[in-house]
Amino acid sequence: MRAVTWQGERNVRVETVPDPVIRERTDAIVRVTSTGLCDFDLRLYERHDTLAPFMRPGDVLGHEAIGIVEETGAEVTELKPGDRVVVPFHLACGHCWMCSAGLPAQCRTTHDPDRDTGAALIGHGELYGSVPGAQAEYLRVPQAQFGPIRVPEGPRDDRFIYLSDVLPSAWQAVQYADVPPAGTVAVLGLGPLGDMACRIALQRGASHAIGVDVVPERLARARKRGVEVFDPGEYESQDELIAAIGTHTFGRGPDSVIDAVGTEAHDGLLSRLTLAQQAFGHPQSRAARRTSGTGPDRTAALRLAVALVRRGGTISLGGDYGGAADPLPLMTLSDKHVQLRAGRTNVNRWSDDIMSFLADDDPLGVDDFATHHFPLEQAPHAYDILERGADGAVKILLRP
Repeated sequence: MRAVTWQGERNVRVETVPDPVIRERTDAIVRVTSTGLCDFDLRLYERHDTLAPFMRPGDVLGHEAIGIVEETGAEVTELKPGDRVVVPFHLACGHCWMCSAGLPAQCRTTHDPDRDTGAALIGHGELYGSVPGAQAEYLRVPQAQFGPIRVPEGPRDDRFIYLSDVLPSAWQAVQYADVPPAGTVAVLGLGPLGDMACRIALQRGASHAIGVDVVPERLARARKRGVEVFDPGEYESQDELIAAIGTHTFGRGPDSVIDAVGTEAHDGLLSRLTLAQQAFGHPQSRAARRTSGTGPDRTAALRLAVALVRRGGTISLGGDYGGAADPLPLMTLSDKHVQLRAGRTNVNRWSDDIMSFLADDDPLGVDDFATHHFPLEQAPHAYDILERGADGAVKILLRP
């Protein structure tokens, strides 16, 4: 089959790789009809992420997929060939203590006990199970007795594919933000996650959504959806930006702030502010060690969230952080009585809640959420324009 493979920094190739086969009784093989390319993939592409040292040349990339079930193992009784499914990016059994507690992203059946990480993840390299990714013609799905989400025939793939990551990640970010009824929420970073978080927050009753980013195309997309947008590049300092946002939040600051940036994949949000941190550079041989216990992240967005949120408010970390030695402003967090929530997305926990928003009236705008569609063979071009922000690229779907 054809698949997008990681070859190193800014180097992906579409190559012929072996077709996946059933290995376990709980496996399924899915023929991928659409697969996503998002900011997380860029972090591996640019090798700025702490997961990059765990990638190996030839690893298949991608973690968002919708497709048709081709084959199932003997213990996969809820699916049959021909079913249309979305594949969550995490692999979970559905019956361990963590899964039963609504935390499938922490599944104890698929995690690596030697590394003490969460559930195995599709397309995330050795640190999370070395599971081949979804940017391919076919995908082997372990734990298919629980994970895949059946979706109806009819609407285009665009309607449902975001159930694999973007929609539940944004939903969880809003849920964890604990936005009060008719409250205000600020979202830092208006990539796919932040953009969708704004849409979900407004649909769920927030009176005001504020978006912060520096990319004109992202600001324009959010503005069209009723979001009040701010470009840090228009302000001389963080204090000026906070004061400007304060005028829209009764002078208190937002009730809730969602950090949808995490460890920044490239120079972008906050790069024009003096609080932006100096990126750390380490040889690859040391990078894996720092991830497991001593590595730093670029926490400019998180620090802005702490400064921005009102006293007694909530910060939700929607973006991914990978390091383990990040000095946080704990005194300020305590003084402001701020609640901080974080965690990898529990896709299956939120999928039923989200389905009602995927009706034909399309309240979240998923049908035209992607800015570009390309054949799988054009994946190197897709990575390139998304990394450069060229041609208005914000969210890309690939068709095998």
